[in-house]
Amino acid sequence: MSSSEPLVLIVSGPSGSGKSTLVKKLLELPETMLSVSCTTREPRKTESDGKWYNFVSEAEFQQMVSRGDFLEYAQVFGKNWYGTPRKWLDEARTKKKDLVLEIDVQGAHQVKQKVPGAIAIFVLPPSKEELERRIRARGQDSDDEIRRRLERARQEMLSYSIYDFAVVNDDLARAGTEVQAIALGSRCRVARNEDRIRRILMSFGG
Repeated sequence: MSSSEPLVLIVSGPSGSGKSTLVKKLLELPETMLSVSCTTREPRKTESDGKWYNFVSEAEFQQMVSRGDFLEYAQVFGKNWYGTPRKWLDEARTKKKDLVLEIDVQGAHQVKQKVPGAIAIFVLPPSKEELERRIRARGQDSDDEIRRRLERARQEMLSYSIYDFAVVNDDLARAGTEVQAIALGSRCRVARNEDRIRRILMSFGG
């Protein structure tokens, strides 16, 4: 894969791990852009359509599935659907930017199969206790929902082997520096820069 192809950066992690904040740190890097996911869930009070999610009906979502519009999609907690439209990869290619995806473990597995050069980062909380504290602090979930989220977090962590990097978010400043370092280092991989290396070699006479 040459550097003309966008670098795809996948960020996953349990609800409450702080992955959205770390995605923002990646987007601070020049030449990066966010893949805006589609979802059938209702927007929260603080959310607006098109910023982090495009909110669609289940019928619209299934039409997109049947058209093959998604790079990946999955149903979460047996109710709401989430998907990554392929158009963002095309747009990243056109704009010559790297693409950041905030998706779950199921989605990460699908993208890694379709885009083998994608770099997957798993964000972990420092402990179950700290994750529960963060979820409760948001004040959005019932006790049953919190238990479900903690069990899902445990199951997600069991899939760590499909990821290339793990970042423990116990210190936000350090974790932010780490995800940016992963992105910058991945841009410098030889496999991404073969065309550039050959051009430089040609300046030396081949």
